[in-house]
Amino acid sequence: MRTLKYSIHASVLALAVAGGYLLAEGNWPIGSTVADAAPSPAPQAMPVPVVNVVKKTIPIYLEYTARTEAIRSVTLQSKASGYLQQQLVPDGADVKAGDLLYRLDASDYQAALDQVTAQIQRDAASLAYLRSSLTRGNELASNGYLAKDGFDLRQSEVRKGEASLAMSRAARQTAELNLRNTEIRAPFAGRLGHNQAPEGTLITSSSGTPLNTLVQLAPIYVTFNPSENELAQIQAAFADGAVETEVIVPGTTQPPRTGRLTFIDNAVEHDTGTIAVRATIDNADYSLLPGQYVRVRLNIRDLPDALMVPQTALGSSQFGKYVYVVGKDNLVEQRVVLLGPTDGDLVTLTSGVAEGDRIISGNLQKIFPGAPVKPLG
Repeated sequence: MRTLKYSIHASVLALAVAGGYLLAEGNWPIGSTVADAAPSPAPQAMPVPVVNVVKKTIPIYLEYTARTEAIRSVTLQSKASGYLQQQLVPDGADVKAGDLLYRLDASDYQAALDQVTAQIQRDAASLAYLRSSLTRGNELASNGYLAKDGFDLRQSEVRKGEASLAMSRAARQTAELNLRNTEIRAPFAGRLGHNQAPEGTLITSSSGTPLNTLVQLAPIYVTFNPSENELAQIQAAFADGAVETEVIVPGTTQPPRTGRLTFIDNAVEHDTGTIAVRATIDNADYSLLPGQYVRVRLNIRDLPDALMVPQTALGSSQFGKYVYVVGKDNLVEQRVVLLGPTDGDLVTLTSGVAEGDRIISGNLQKIFPGAPVKPLG
């Protein structure tokens, strides 16, 4: 019984000590209650930058990795045989159509042309004599001083002379052509490669000795391989008219090159499910070279009335992308959004916002749904 009284007294003492401690910690005077405590201050509004939803028409692009290709690339060879006498332009030079590139030793061909020219002169003189003889024979035959057989013989000689002259003239054309073939000229404008036949090399037309390569650089092809799933969009745009194409060279600050879509292949690759598509790009400054890897963008259509916000205004959560919107009474609202095409620093939102909404574009880590904010801007 005595033990029970001691236990009750100890418990009462402990409660009294604890109550005094709590009063001291809360700075509450003796006799005060919890209801008499001062209320917590209201949270301060966070200043935040705000932008309006932008409504604009934007181009819709399809983008691919592509490779440049030359429209024409030929190996320069000679149709004539002989020793290479001179290379008239240096390796890697840009040339125009018709520029003289190489010259072979033409002495044999010039001699052949001179012989044929002399033969033509002899044949022409002989034919002139035969024709004058035929004219006199005609007068003699008319007067009865020349037999018909003699007159017919003179006519035959004239025909032989005419045939001989015609053959000589044809031989001269061949000799002139052979002489011209000792000069190798550029068949089109482009850029030379490295020389493959030094001066003094014996060039034979039968073996097709290569001299150099010439590649056309302007315009130039850009070839890429979209998937068959995108083929319908590309075909529809191609059928509507010219499809604007931009070529971006990675690793450079050059502005995109522009061109147009010019070719869609007639079959889809069975193994890859892709199709070959080609654009033609103006390359007047020769900055694009065949074989380069580039990025190509096709403007297949325009999207009107797109609702756009800065990409920096986007946040991510387990539910997807979201933006913070200044709502009623300047309280933060969180909107889950779906993304569409981008245009520079802006991104299209296909749901979740409306025109006129004020989007919070900064201090996203310091705010939360329902927080008061002070819009700036």
